[in-house]
Amino acid sequence: MSTLSNKRIIVGISGGIAAYKSAEIVRRLQDAGADVRVVMTPSAEQFIRPLTLQALSSHPVHADLLDPEAEAGMGHIELARWADLILIAPATADFIASMVHGRGNSLLNAIILATPAIVAVAPAMNQGMWAHPATLENMALLEQRGVRIFGPDSGVQACGDIGPGRMQQPQEIVDQVASCFAGQSLSGKKLVLTAGPTREAIDPVRYISNHSSGKMGYALAQAAVEAGAQVTLISGPVNLIAPERCNIVSVISAADMLEATMQACSDADILIAAAAVADYRPVTVAAQKIKKHDDAINLELEKNPDIVSAAASEYSNLFVVGFAAETQDIESYARDKLQRKNLDAIVANDVSRSDVGFNSDDNEAAWITATSSKVFGKRSKTQLARDIISAIADQIDD
Repeated sequence: MSTLSNKRIIVGISGGIAAYKSAEIVRRLQDAGADVRVVMTPSAEQFIRPLTLQALSSHPVHADLLDPEAEAGMGHIELARWADLILIAPATADFIASMVHGRGNSLLNAIILATPAIVAVAPAMNQGMWAHPATLENMALLEQRGVRIFGPDSGVQACGDIGPGRMQQPQEIVDQVASCFAGQSLSGKKLVLTAGPTREAIDPVRYISNHSSGKMGYALAQAAVEAGAQVTLISGPVNLIAPERCNIVSVISAADMLEATMQACSDADILIAAAAVADYRPVTVAAQKIKKHDDAINLELEKNPDIVSAAASEYSNLFVVGFAAETQDIESYARDKLQRKNLDAIVANDVSRSDVGFNSDDNEAAWITATSSKVFGKRSKTQLARDIISAIADQIDD
């Protein structure tokens, strides 16, 4: 299998002389198995013609932020969602500064602002511009935000200067793009993932549920697809766009989720139980809407099935990762659950914090096994998902 098989890459080209190398990057990415789209800034078109890149990529080149035909379908948002990785090559000093300040004045800038994908830059500029404190500060800020930095190289530049600032050679850049996907670390693996809340009916109108948005589970599904896994996502009711390239199974109740999970795990290698399953359900469900009275209503509840324990017990060869959403004594409770439910690993996080956890775009969590623990500090759920998938791949390889 090619190193970038099935990966979706946007090559963004900003206005620098190194843009002539971008055509070779597009070709080599395709040779490695990637599906490539090209987005240019207006100034980039002064260095290389869109027709050249269209011929190489076999797709129209995107350049205009206010293209009426594209924007009728929210073109820049669709591109932002489509990509697994966005590579800006060359990334000029000016474009890097615009990224730092979150500008959306070009199609490429708007895509970067809207994307959940990995973003990488291949800097290309004069050695004096590269050495300027403003550029160095900008690069440090991008790196802090998780942007991958490829290069630059040092050598003779187009202006005649000698020093760091040259864009790396196309094959070097393509190799680093491939490394962003952990070498298809879960290639060939069948992975089942539960996400979102469950709803336990009280009557035809009301139900018991929780605050889970499903964001963490959906981010994990996307990260697992990026790592080459064949993913089945078993999802409770959420308001999220389903990740592409995975099998979606929609469920409502814990009983539904149990049935779907046990069926999907019969030939799976990995189970990630990220769903927030309701602990209890009503013993009886009213056939008609319960009318409101002045008196209190008493509901008799019974425990829901423990999905992750059932799967871990039934399928001994399954690598099982649980989640522990706690509000105190995080690691202590997580370790108890790890042992009690016969899990291989558990991800524990503090859901009492308003800046991480339920409904937030960020999270902070601990990866815990029987012999070790590692804390992933606050970061986007997209990045945390990639870190968790990487930890799973490492554990399986050990």
